[in-house]
Amino acid sequence: MRTEGEAIAVCSRASEVEWNVGFKKAGLGHFYTYSVSERSREQQQHYLQDRILQEESKLDWKRLSHESTSCDRINRQDDLWVLEDREALTLESDGCAVSERIPLSPSFIMASSSKLKVGYALTAKKTQSFMQPALLALARSKGITLSAIDRNRPLEEQGPFDVILHKLTTETWHQQLKAYKLRDPNVLILDPPEAIKKVFDRQSMLQEVAALNFRHSRGKVGVPKQIVVDSDSASISRMVAKAGLKFPLVAKPKFIDGTANSHALSLAFNEVCLSELKPPLVLQEFINHGGVLFKVYIIGHIIKVARRFSLPDVCANEVNRTGVIPFPRVSCAAASADGADLDPNVKELPPMEMLESLSKELRSRLGLSLFNLDMIREGGKGSRFYVIDINYFPGYGKVPEYERVFTDFLVSLAERKHKFSISNFREPVPS
Repeated sequence: MRTEGEAIAVCSRASEVEWNVGFKKAGLGHFYTYSVSERSREQQQHYLQDRILQEESKLDWKRLSHESTSCDRINRQDDLWVLEDREALTLESDGCAVSERIPLSPSFIMASSSKLKVGYALTAKKTQSFMQPALLALARSKGITLSAIDRNRPLEEQGPFDVILHKLTTETWHQQLKAYKLRDPNVLILDPPEAIKKVFDRQSMLQEVAALNFRHSRGKVGVPKQIVVDSDSASISRMVAKAGLKFPLVAKPKFIDGTANSHALSLAFNEVCLSELKPPLVLQEFINHGGVLFKVYIIGHIIKVARRFSLPDVCANEVNRTGVIPFPRVSCAAASADGADLDPNVKELPPMEMLESLSKELRSRLGLSLFNLDMIREGGKGSRFYVIDINYFPGYGKVPEYERVFTDFLVSLAERKHKFSISNFREPVPS
């Protein structure tokens, strides 16, 4: 008989049992045994969890073998999946008796060490602002493990992960994700690189919003009239005239590359100053909106809205101004308007029913789960709204109680994984 400190692998003599474990189709090649008589149940569970955590990265995801002469069925007891013996389970190697409660693979232990394994690959700046100790601790308390992916090692050597959370734009990284997905088709990648690329380009980011032509009983949502300028500055005036855009115009860099400059705006008041702008860029008609912008944060099915101060309205006597006025950064967290003394019409948030319907449509059309909409209300009041920007994996750390909000999102993924593991489980057919 081996000592209780040893994890004994048992996998022998079998026909096959298959199941889907959440996002991962997996089997079991390892069981553990421990002394029931010498440890209390609570101690046994803690010990078992520690052993699983130590061995988890080494687990060989093999198909579980089963033989009718040794096991009748698989059942769930006290949140642990166990094999129920008709007679007695024995080890082929040394005949050691195995405990009645034999936990399956770590993915099956929904109420113990980890409901969800999330690997994240973020920029240093994003990691610092987002992966705060409070978030990590709260996620851990819910059975969710957040592990940093080592970018100096091949991705395929790491994991296994149920979810990969990322915001990297290099082609090398995208190829690694693609290869990992081919190896493990059931891993959930948040979000697909092809979908993220669409919102890193201001030419394509608003196309789905425009095509949606969204109408709701509580409001209508569209996009400002805009053009994209890829050529030299001398052609801008001609393009603006051809498109029939009305001044003033908001000028934005065409590409979002993660730098502060990609969020810098300029306001052009007339045709003369257009030659001062530097393509590639997007020109949008400026819409007066009461000087307030709504940041609509979307985290899966969860929506949070914050007010930010924005560009001030342009009065009629200012339209004839000349030159380009730069705005290095608009709607940052420091410009929060949530506690400001605003006109009640301007302060009113967009209707939540409308936002829920809009976000559901855009999650489907964009293929994204983690993004935010920069939205304005025409004239600062009424029911006409415009989406002027979409940002992927924005500064969620600026959202009050973001730790709870994001953890709730991860819990919903774990529950989804759990439902799949139950609905796709098949009991063996006795031979």
